[in-house]
Amino acid sequence: MINEGKVLNVSGNIDEYYPARGRVVLHVDMNAFYCSVHEAEEPEKYRNQPTAVAGSVELRKGVIVTCSYAARKRGISTGMTVSQGLKKCPELIVIKPDFHLYRNYSRAFMDIAYGYTPLLQAVSIDECYLDITGSKQFGTPLDIAHEIQSRISDELGLPCSIGVAPNKLLAKMASDMKKPNGITVLRIRDVPALLWDKPCNELFGIGHKTADKLKKMRIYTIGQLAAADELLLSEKFGVAGHWMKQAAHGLDDSPVRDDQEKNKSVGHTTTLPRDISRMEEVQRVFLNLADQVTRRLRRQKLVAQTVQITIRTPDMKTITRSQSLETVIDRAEDVYREACELYRKHWSEDKPVRLLGITLQNLVTKEESALQLDLFDYEQQPRKESLTKTMDLLRDKFGENAVLTAGMLTDDPSALIRNHKIRGTSLQTDFLRKSEDES
Repeated sequence: MINEGKVLNVSGNIDEYYPARGRVVLHVDMNAFYCSVHEAEEPEKYRNQPTAVAGSVELRKGVIVTCSYAARKRGISTGMTVSQGLKKCPELIVIKPDFHLYRNYSRAFMDIAYGYTPLLQAVSIDECYLDITGSKQFGTPLDIAHEIQSRISDELGLPCSIGVAPNKLLAKMASDMKKPNGITVLRIRDVPALLWDKPCNELFGIGHKTADKLKKMRIYTIGQLAAADELLLSEKFGVAGHWMKQAAHGLDDSPVRDDQEKNKSVGHTTTLPRDISRMEEVQRVFLNLADQVTRRLRRQKLVAQTVQITIRTPDMKTITRSQSLETVIDRAEDVYREACELYRKHWSEDKPVRLLGITLQNLVTKEESALQLDLFDYEQQPRKESLTKTMDLLRDKFGENAVLTAGMLTDDPSALIRNHKIRGTSLQTDFLRKSEDES
C-alpha cells in the first residue's frame, strides 16, 4: 500500500519559497520508463545492463521504443530498428513490451505524486504535471520534489527527473536538463542566461518543421525568437506566433488540469508488423480498434459524437480525418462502420499504410446525452444495449477474448491489442481513473 505524502518539519518561513502571486509547478518525468520498470521487476537480470524495449522482438525490423541509459552509452537510441541496435551493441538485451505492467507502475508513481496535490495532470504514461502552489504544508517546492523523487525510488525502484518552475513550459524544460535522477529549478529570470543561446527546436512545443521555417526568417536561437517582431510571427504562424514569442520569454499561463476530469477523447492506434493496403486487411484492423476503443468509452460511461481515423504511411507521414454524427454512439459496430467509410472516402486502396488508429471525440456522459434513436432502429436499441452490456460483463470477468464477434475470430496481428500486456501507447492515460466497479 502506498503511503500518503508526509508533512515535513522545515525550519524558517515556508511562505518565502512560494510566490505571493503566481504558481509553482512540478513536471515529473520518469527516466527510460519501460526499461526501468523491467529493471525494478527483475534487478538481478537487468540492472546496469544495456536493455531496450521493442515493439517486435521477433522481427529484427522492430523499432526500439526506449532503451536504458547503459544502452545509450553504447550508442543505442530510440527509433533504431532492433537489427541496427544489435549491430552497435551485440550484448543488447531486447525485451518484449508489457503495457499492463507499465500501467500498474504508472498508476503507482502518480498515486505518490497525488498525495501532495489534487492538481495532477497526466500527459502520458510516464510523465505528469503537479501544481503545488497550495501545498505549503509539505515544505518548500524543493522539499516536495526531493521527497517525491525519493519515494518513487524507494517504493517503486524507479528513477525520475523533476523540473520546478512557475509554469508548465519551464517545468517541462527543467526536467529535461538533468537525467537521470535530476531536480532542476528554472525561473523566468533564468531564461535569458540558460535558454536564449539554444536553437529554437529546443523550446518545448517547437518541432523541426517550425524551426526550419524560423530559420528561413533568420531566427535561429530562442533569444532571437524572443526579440522577433510578434506581428511578423503572427503573419507567418497565426495564433501560434504569439505563443512562440511568449514561450521564448518563458511565459506560459496554461493551467494544470485536474486529471479527475473526464477524457476529452478516447483513442487507440496500432503499428502494423508490415505494410497493408487491401481493404479487407484494413477492415480487420479497424474492427479490433473499434472494439477496444468503445470498450474504454463505455467503462467511463461516455458516448461520442465524432469519429476520427489516423493513417500513417511507411515513410511516417500521418494524416487524420474525422466525421461528426447526428447521434451519439458507443458501440463497436457503429464506430467500425464510420471508420471504414472515412478510410474509403479519403484513402485509395493502392496506397500502403503502416499504422491505423481510431479516436472518439466530442464526448459526453451517457446520462447527460439525450440519445437520439434512429427512426428505424429504436425498437432494436434496448436489445442491442442489453447485449452489449452482457458482453462487457463477460469480458470484464473472463478476459477480452471471452466473447468475440465472428469478424474478430482471426489471427490478424491487430488482434493483439486485446492483450493488455502487449497493447498500449504512451498517450493513453484513462487507465489512471478507476471505474466505479474497481473503486
